[in-house]
Amino acid sequence: MITDNPSSKTGLAIAERYEAAVAYLYPIVQRCPRRHGKLRDALLTVMVDQVGLLYHAAKSRQVSRLHAADANLATLRFWLRFAADPAVRIITPGQHRAALKLLAEVGAMLGSWIAGSGTGGRGK
Repeated sequence: MITDNPSSKTGLAIAERYEAAVAYLYPIVQRCPRRHGKLRDALLTVMVDQVGLLYHAAKSRQVSRLHAADANLATLRFWLRFAADPAVRIITPGQHRAALKLLAEVGAMLGSWIAGSGTGGRGK
């Protein structure tokens, strides 16, 4: 088995948690109806971008990159909430809850990482 050599153990652990969320969400989002193509594309873009943001934060050790990853995670939560809206119904309420539970783990880890970066989460 080939493994990568991360510069930050926190970065790898959070990426592994996020991978579980993507593995759950990706097939659901891919199956969304064609008429919701823009929303599907927005969700997929935000999902894919998050991985890069996490690794860039781990490699650079810049607090601003942690905040960028956090903001992107909030954007993903927004689009998931919108996709679960009864008027849109791309994902079911149960799928939305399951996705949020997986993303909450990632968010908690990211919050800890930001807090432990010495800025108290404020990017001073």
